[in-house]
Parts: sequence; C-alpha cells; structure tokens
Amino acid sequence: MMSKNPGSYFFVLMLGLLLNLPLAASRAATEASLPLFSTFDNKPAKIADYIVDNKWLLVMIWASDCHICNREAYKYVDFNFKHEDSDARVLGISVDGQAKKKAATSFIKRHDLNFPNLISEPDRLAGWFEKLTGQNWMGTPTLLLYSPDGELRVQQIGAIPLELVEKFIQRDSARKISAAEKVNHGS
Repeated sequence: MMSKNPGSYFFVLMLGLLLNLPLAASRAATEASLPLFSTFDNKPAKIADYIVDNKWLLVMIWASDCHICNREAYKYVDFNFKHEDSDARVLGISVDGQAKKKAATSFIKRHDLNFPNLISEPDRLAGWFEKLTGQNWMGTPTLLLYSPDGELRVQQIGAIPLELVEKFIQRDSARKISAAEKVNHGS
C-alpha cells in the first residue's frame, strides 16, 4: 500500500528523474555526435558532396509514410532519368531517422529510386532546415533546388509540378548565358 505522505511521492519522482537523467544525457550526446546526414550504409554525407559536374541538384526530402511522397516518387525517378546526363540530378533525404530506417529502405526499393538517398533524424533536419531557410520546418515532401555553384535557389514545402523546376533551370541557365555573352562582347 502506498504511503499518503506527499514527501514519499516527491522522493520517488526525483529518484526516477535522476535515474533517467544519465540515459537522456547519453542519448542527446550520441545524437549530437551523429552526422546530420548519412548514407544508408551509415557513412557521413553532406549535400555539397552531391553538387558536382556543373549540375543542378534537386533535393527531395521525404518520409516513408508520407502519402504525397509515395504518390510523387516516380516523378522524381523520371526527372532524374531525364536530366542526370545533362543538367540536373536528384538527391533524396529521408526524415525517417534510424528508428524507421527499415521503412525508408522499403520506400527506396518499392519506388525503385534511381538516385542517391540519405537519411536524417527528423528533429535534426528540422533545425538544419530552419537555419538554412529561416522558415519553420513544415514536413514532407519538401524540395530544395541548388544551382551548380551550390547556391540554394528554391525551397518549396509540398509537391510542385516538376515542369516548373525544369522551366526555372532553363530560364536561369539562359539568363547566365546571356550575361556571359554580354561580358564577352563588351556590352
């Protein structure tokens, strides 16, 4: 039978908190030491590692249980297939974290993703996104578009027609060519 002494409840509560404190601190220290992004082989990775060959990088941030991500995945496969040899490539980032890594791996296989994918812990990705964009993390899907020189040019929360991404890349590339021609011709 439990004592009706309020002091004993306080003691039991404090003891429980103190016993869990080292576990929470250890978990936080472990998470802080992990890289923000890693490959599915647990190797540290950065987005900059994928901005190569003078190509645009379309980053698709997804979750295995996101209905829109599941519905739209094939479009990113098609986009990557169409552009990877010319002007752009796709990088996927799962926010499933290590706890749902198996589900994320199933998502990649189910949709036959033909582009590299990284994985991140949801809370760490949210903090990174907010620091990168100055906006609150809202969820998946989220798209980021990096120029060939690594500048974040577009951020979009939610799905968008990939034709708009293609038009943006074409328009921006044409603008840069036009500017370069003016410089070369002294105008």
